[in-house]
Amino acid sequence: MLHRIDFEPVFFAPFVSSAMKVEREWIDYNGHLNMAYYNLLFDRAVDEASQLLGLGPDYAETCGASFFTAEAHVRYLRELKPESPVRVTLRLVDYDDKRLHLFQTLHHAIEGWESATCEQVAIHVDLASRRAVPFPDDVLALVATMRAAHAALPRPEGLGRSVAMAARAS
Repeated sequence: MLHRIDFEPVFFAPFVSSAMKVEREWIDYNGHLNMAYYNLLFDRAVDEASQLLGLGPDYAETCGASFFTAEAHVRYLRELKPESPVRVTLRLVDYDDKRLHLFQTLHHAIEGWESATCEQVAIHVDLASRRAVPFPDDVLALVATMRAAHAALPRPEGLGRSVAMAARAS
């Protein structure tokens, strides 16, 4: 089933989310944003960007498909305090017929510094079978357009990093 969106999206490079705010109830006993809520902020930005690709809640309902995160790597770079205004930049690094490779950066929305990054691979899934399936052609065309817009961006610092401890000096 083809799914059409009602507008021709403009793909800014990178995509910039709406402004969000660190809620007081998200602060943990260490006095900073709990790690779970970094993921929530990244997820909200992905939801916004997915609307441009025609992959929002309407798509899930009408087409019986959506996309799930298969892998994610979050780097925590600087603490966020209660009430901090934030925005997420998102770039589409790569894609194929079933997957999206995304890189996001969480920024303090006023001062501009980076608080965290999230690299993830998301898989397009049939919601009935819970199996990976190809994107419809119209969605794939939008994905290709977004990727072309993001291709000129410099490689983000931290892209492709693995999780490991630095070697100790003996």
